[in-house]
Amino acid sequence: MSHVVVDPVTRIEGHLRIEAEVDGGQVQDAWSSSTMFRGLELILKGRDPRDAWAFAQRICGVCTTVHAIASVRSVENAIGAKPPPNARVLRNMIMAAQCIQDHVIHFYHLHALDWVDVVSALKADPEKTSALAQSISDWPLSSTKYFAGVKTRLKDFVDRGQLGPFANAYWGHPAYKLPPEANLMAVAHYLEALEWQRQFIKIHAILGGKNPHLQSFLVGGMATPVDPDRQASLNMGSVAQIKELTARAREFVTKVYLPDVLAVASFYKDWAAIGSGVGNYMVYGEYPETDDEKPPLFIPSGIIRNRNLGKVEALDASKITESVKHSWYDDASGGGKPLHPRDGETRPKYTGPKPPYERLDTAAKYSWLKSPRYDGEPMEVGPLARMLVSYGSGHKRVQELVGVVLKSLGVGPEALFSTLGRIAARCVETVLLVEKIDTWVDALAANMDKGDLRIHDTGKWDPSSWPKECFGAGFHEAPRGSLGHWVHIKDGVIANYQCIVPSTWNAGPRDGGEKRGPYEAALLKTPVFDPKQPLEILRTVHSFDPCMACGVHVVDIERRELARVRTP
Repeated sequence: MSHVVVDPVTRIEGHLRIEAEVDGGQVQDAWSSSTMFRGLELILKGRDPRDAWAFAQRICGVCTTVHAIASVRSVENAIGAKPPPNARVLRNMIMAAQCIQDHVIHFYHLHALDWVDVVSALKADPEKTSALAQSISDWPLSSTKYFAGVKTRLKDFVDRGQLGPFANAYWGHPAYKLPPEANLMAVAHYLEALEWQRQFIKIHAILGGKNPHLQSFLVGGMATPVDPDRQASLNMGSVAQIKELTARAREFVTKVYLPDVLAVASFYKDWAAIGSGVGNYMVYGEYPETDDEKPPLFIPSGIIRNRNLGKVEALDASKITESVKHSWYDDASGGGKPLHPRDGETRPKYTGPKPPYERLDTAAKYSWLKSPRYDGEPMEVGPLARMLVSYGSGHKRVQELVGVVLKSLGVGPEALFSTLGRIAARCVETVLLVEKIDTWVDALAANMDKGDLRIHDTGKWDPSSWPKECFGAGFHEAPRGSLGHWVHIKDGVIANYQCIVPSTWNAGPRDGGEKRGPYEAALLKTPVFDPKQPLEILRTVHSFDPCMACGVHVVDIERRELARVRTP
């Protein structure tokens, strides 16, 4: 029996530690620990609810905009504000653009190196690489000369000892299966994706002034002016610019990202039976299609239990609770019972070992993350959950795209419940959104054309119009999964604020009933060729796209001065 510690898990946002017991070449047990402290809820107490989104957005520098929209929605839900149609359309455009960019970045820059042996690419024949690339796509950057140039560039990195992002990995590990030519093609597209995502996310600059942390959100709507006759507003020129960016995005996603996923996955079909996890999936739903009280959602909400695609349950947010039995929080006031986030508390109490430490006390408290549960059960959230719920709910385009992927790989629907399934689902969702986003751009143009320029509901802006005490919940399907913000407003200020983020759902520790969270469950029976080089553990953990900064924030337990910043 080998005790494996991966700390820190790299190519993620934040600090994550995985411990696992490996025996007989497989993971027999696993524990997920976030080694940072979350504190935004405490910072928000006593503040103006209309400002909450600006603070909440700083929870993370990667998951930009997602906390802003969840925060705004929670306050709107509490005070009864109703955004006008243009605000809904602008928000859909912003959130879809975030998801598209984030998914492409994840595949190429955070996860691909678990499957692509960069050093092996130095052995590739550029002519064969060109033939491979042209066999799967008509993407123009596929010539022998082009791939020869990429190979030379990579060799220069190696010769100078400046591998940069390629420096630390288990190159040569026997779990890598791609031929050198496929590795070279993937490296080329890794580099192309860097420039692609920089160009595509200009949509956020147009709609929100900057990226990350857009400046245009507003309780009751948006702060981005819409007027076809004003240069300083969103106008038809802005619409044309956005349409150009979305067209380029669609071309890259369909001609590079999707073919690459299918090509890489074809060499790793065994991973369609690895990393299944808890088998329960939760989706809040996203992208309201109308301005009704309960609008239809482009990506539907729902619950799937026990991998049963034939039964999608309606989601009831009142069934959500959080346990802290294995989390570094004081739960004395809750009597040790799981709490609904409306009544949730953030009372940090670190009782673990002082870093550096060899092993967590997993029988006690071992993570800064809480353990969210739905109706007492752990739930996986994220692109796989969304595509499964959409598939099971009869979403025709999702069913078509999933069918294309399954047919191309020659596997059945059961393959979705896996590490490979998460990768495929993320790509399917990207294709889905890159096809859809133009409909919202067109809706904005149509509203401008008919003179509807409204972007904000001013009727609920004045706190004197609010109830003396009110509660609200705001939900959003962030790239990494279901995000919820809960706010309690009293006398015009925030009395309590709680967030449950996607990585809390997925990476949380065991709960009061000792049920494993999704990371911990997904790692069971994962093959590990060499415990000293646990590449396979990284594959499954990375397939969730961890973002620990969303779940927690850093604190120094010794209360030492970490840095001093001087301003002019």
